[in-house]
Amino acid sequence: MGMGKGLYDGFSAAREVFDQAGELLGFDIARICFDGPEEELTRTDVNQPAILTCSIAALRAMGSPECDATAGLSLGEYTALVCAGAIDFEEALPLVRDRGTYMQEAADQRPGTMASVLGLERRQVEEAVTQAADAGIVTASNFNCPGQVVVSGEAKAVDKVLQIVKEMGCKRAVKLKVIGAFHSPLMGPARKKLEKRLESVNITEPKCPVMSNVTARATQTPRQIRDLLARQVTNCVLWEDSMRHLCSLGINSFYEIGPGKVLAGLMKRIEPDARMKNVDGAEAVEIVDGA
Repeated sequence: MGMGKGLYDGFSAAREVFDQAGELLGFDIARICFDGPEEELTRTDVNQPAILTCSIAALRAMGSPECDATAGLSLGEYTALVCAGAIDFEEALPLVRDRGTYMQEAADQRPGTMASVLGLERRQVEEAVTQAADAGIVTASNFNCPGQVVVSGEAKAVDKVLQIVKEMGCKRAVKLKVIGAFHSPLMGPARKKLEKRLESVNITEPKCPVMSNVTARATQTPRQIRDLLARQVTNCVLWEDSMRHLCSLGINSFYEIGPGKVLAGLMKRIEPDARMKNVDGAEAVEIVDGA
């Protein structure tokens, strides 16, 4: 909790984002971000718009800088699209709220879980997933960085993957505290609802390349963006591939916008020479402004 409070207190542009978000959502998102309660903030239909709000507040506090390209991991792809001018914040906020609702409904309908596997190569985890398929639905759901792969699916199948990767000698394998099997076929009902919902969303061509989690390449047209956002719910997130592609284009300076420093940690493993700055609070914004 306390998420975004420094931005709210320190920048009028960020405060306007929180106030606008509250009006669009019909509840005080600022209060929940700052004070909780935690059980309310962790609900998918609250957590997803809360993260988007904090991220856009940070961007606005920075003065909405121009970028050579944007990218976001899972939900973060919506921030990337707003930053690139492909979707207005006013459209994106209720969209991600509905996305969270659809994912919660899918998780209730088809329960599942996720687990992080550390210390193995991608092909080894994929082999473990193949071996565990007889126990139920399971798939690799996130290729985050070298030595970190997330798997997602039915609990028995995920448990079998964890057993297999431990026998392979992984450094660590642990289940994640999530409400469902995100980025797996179990999210199929959410994908169908999101496809329908995206039909009514105004999307324009982005002003700069926006990396897709599904393809690890830049999205081009509104039609493609709609298709890939829907597919993202059931497909593996190719984060490592996306960052490697951006680095191959000569991009070596990155800003992590919004709560947390997870992406900076991943980038250290993907491209140690890349420059990373985290922007999630007033102090960070001031450092960036003074850089």
